[in-house]
Amino acid sequence: MRHARDEDLDRVEALLGELRTLPGIIEKKRGVFYYKSRAFLHFHEDPKGMFADIREAGAGNDFDRIDVTDAAGQKALVETARARLTA
Repeated sequence: MRHARDEDLDRVEALLGELRTLPGIIEKKRGVFYYKSRAFLHFHEDPKGMFADIREAGAGNDFDRIDVTDAAGQKALVETARARLTA
């Protein structure tokens, strides 16, 4: 699994646009989001599809992986991000 390249991110541009509207996160590089100076969310691509790694709630350093290949996964990512940003 590799970090998503620009051509991979082109497929989820609408999702990126929605994430950019969430309060408190900053996109340091296309598809790489930070919250309070800590990596919060980034994307990976592999033959199975597109995945997002999002930092677990709390002070942990672990990330959860969400399949964002389809609309249901993208919705789940946005909902998870909103919840974790307000936790």
